[in-house]
Amino acid sequence: MNIRIAASEAAAAATAPGQPVPRREDPILLTGRGRYSDDVRREGQLHAAMVRSRHAHGRILAIDTSAALAVPGVVAVLTGADLARAGLGGLRCQVQIPSRDGQGIRPTPRMALAEDRVRFVGDPLACVVAETGAAARDGTEAVQVEIEPLEALVRPRAALAPGAPRIWDEVPDNLALDFHFGDAARVAEAFAAARHVARLDLVNNRIVVNAMEPRAALAEYDTAAGRWTLHVGCQGVFGLRNQIARDILRVPPERVRILTGHVGGSFGMKASAYPEYVCLLHAAREFGRPVKWVDERSESFLSDQHGRDHEVRGELALDEEGRILALRIDVLANMGAYLATVGPLAPTQNVVKNVASLYRVPLLEVSSRCVLTNTTPVSAYRGAGRPESNYYMERLLDQAARETGLDRVEIRRRNHLRASEMPYRAASGQIYDSGDFPAVFARALDLADWQGFAARKAESARRGLLRGIGIGHYLEVTAPPTREMGGIRFEADGEVTIVTGTLDYGQGHWTPFAQVLADRLGLPFERIRLLQGDSDALIAGGGTGGSKSMMASGSAIVEAAARVIEQGREIAAHLLEAASADIEFAAGRFRIMGTDRSIGLLELAARLREGLDLPEGLPRTLDVRHVFEAAPSAFPNGCHVAEVEIDPETGEVRVVRYSAVNDFGTLINPMLVEGQVHGGVAQGLGQALMERTVHDAEGQLLSGSFMDYAMPRADSLPEIVQAHHPVPATTNPLGVKGCGEAGCAGSLPAIMNAVADALAERGVMHIDMPATPLRIWEALRAAR
Repeated sequence: MNIRIAASEAAAAATAPGQPVPRREDPILLTGRGRYSDDVRREGQLHAAMVRSRHAHGRILAIDTSAALAVPGVVAVLTGADLARAGLGGLRCQVQIPSRDGQGIRPTPRMALAEDRVRFVGDPLACVVAETGAAARDGTEAVQVEIEPLEALVRPRAALAPGAPRIWDEVPDNLALDFHFGDAARVAEAFAAARHVARLDLVNNRIVVNAMEPRAALAEYDTAAGRWTLHVGCQGVFGLRNQIARDILRVPPERVRILTGHVGGSFGMKASAYPEYVCLLHAAREFGRPVKWVDERSESFLSDQHGRDHEVRGELALDEEGRILALRIDVLANMGAYLATVGPLAPTQNVVKNVASLYRVPLLEVSSRCVLTNTTPVSAYRGAGRPESNYYMERLLDQAARETGLDRVEIRRRNHLRASEMPYRAASGQIYDSGDFPAVFARALDLADWQGFAARKAESARRGLLRGIGIGHYLEVTAPPTREMGGIRFEADGEVTIVTGTLDYGQGHWTPFAQVLADRLGLPFERIRLLQGDSDALIAGGGTGGSKSMMASGSAIVEAAARVIEQGREIAAHLLEAASADIEFAAGRFRIMGTDRSIGLLELAARLREGLDLPEGLPRTLDVRHVFEAAPSAFPNGCHVAEVEIDPETGEVRVVRYSAVNDFGTLINPMLVEGQVHGGVAQGLGQALMERTVHDAEGQLLSGSFMDYAMPRADSLPEIVQAHHPVPATTNPLGVKGCGEAGCAGSLPAIMNAVADALAERGVMHIDMPATPLRIWEALRAAR
């Protein structure tokens, strides 16, 4: 008996929160047993393919579908008129953000299929439905579309120019939102009184998301029940169900079911509904058969929402000691042709929340103009305003240090917020509850061997290479609070299922959620399942995004587990013939205090399934359907240090050293946390050095394939050395802070500051992302 107890305790310790437990889904994925959207097949299914605009801007004069309908296997060709006759709604921006004039966002209501005008290359015009995928694609080639081309506007400044054509008649000057935050007069006074002002014009380059798994979906319609089911990869089935039911189908949410299996990456891109899903849902009802669509990679470059794309003027006012007096940020944001679901959020409110970072910034002013252009719509991409805001601040601090003669390390130390100042109300209005930023900074410099850099730089010089070192000191504000479900189900086979509304699209939620529940209820870790991708099982769900999953679902699980214990205590008291106040719970067992009489939680669940004669008023089950109301945003922070080598003859740049110290609060699973940092650093490196989205003057995407659009590879990354300095959050029961986007927030400034440092010795004062070999080579030649 003692051996069994010792083994059980050892197993529990090995999977307890804080332990690096391998992801439970990895064996499934690595052995080819994953189930992604394209793996869903239904008997008798039809296939869909999209007809897209080849013009960036134009009036639709005619869409002739007759030839396409004659293609063998083609069942129908849907146009915007068909969807309108069916009474379907469209896609709209979901966020409410105030404008400078008080009018708010000017809407750009987007129907799934364009009816009067096309507004970007790739704008969907028609949907061909056929018996096979090949027939559907053949049908798209036969659809004849006549478009009168109009002048295309690709860059925001051109779209704002006097006399520029309107992309939307309802949006004067193509300005969808003119946002302002801060006291402009007080900020101006601070700048006027400043001893020094550092200024930089920065480019936050447009990103094609390029998730590993392209989008795909299959729609079904149950005629008898009047109910749709959509199988699709997303970031949260509950929110997507509500969006589709409310805005598109215009039916009660109960008539829509969203099912999501494994998801091969999203980074914000798959969070909301797309035009293709509208067409599938309509066709499934219209033809009484399941209808499937699968994107192709070349098509996804046009159809998937892009990320970033901001032009920024940053200004930092300093006193004679190098302390910050005020920060002013002006953003010109390219929104693309339509306002995406959360598109305007990143360059406006998320800049306000994040740009002051972990420094003492008394005054903050942010002005953002969200401009419509004839390009693919722009929305959230890993961090959605958080990484770039930290990039602006860190680049400004390096520039200020260079101009004033202050050391880069010292200027940061002078402006750090201290642990003793927590809680601290920032100029953004956010209240930082916890953090020890000077300690994180000091540890990061030690880990990076900052003092040894001069020797490494000299060694690189002997090989004819330029070497630079850069700091990326960051603080992020995680996504705002949302309601989240914490469901716990005791299954007939003895397993226990967590039901929650966040959704794993690569993070590995199953394992850390199970670690939390196993610890709270004393359950065997390996007997815990996770249900997250079925909207019918949820009563709330905020989805995954903004680095909040463990704060939301983890907290929901904690509260739900407490309810299980309370329900179990009442039932156990009845079975053990004791007062409920005398029942204690520990290590998975209910016990009468001071005795050896007890019953295990799983045993109690089994007896309830078999049927117990319980008095009135006692719970009949241990199952719980709980809703965690919300936790405030948390403030993950850290310091990344990068070193680069640049070949001045070719402009080639390589990141040769990289280290990171992060404060993510309580670490539930350090292995998964470090994996999230790896991924974020890779994406930050890609944006900093490689990824460049290019349109020509007519709005054609020139970087529309992996032949033209560079992505980071495994050999692009050095070893990433990590350490943790956790200061638990005080605003949620687990003390967690979120880690999913921090790698981007640290790597963008660290890498670009390192590049700028390396180039400075040759007289190059600034370079924008992406710092490609050509750009570096040209900058070095120009500096000569």
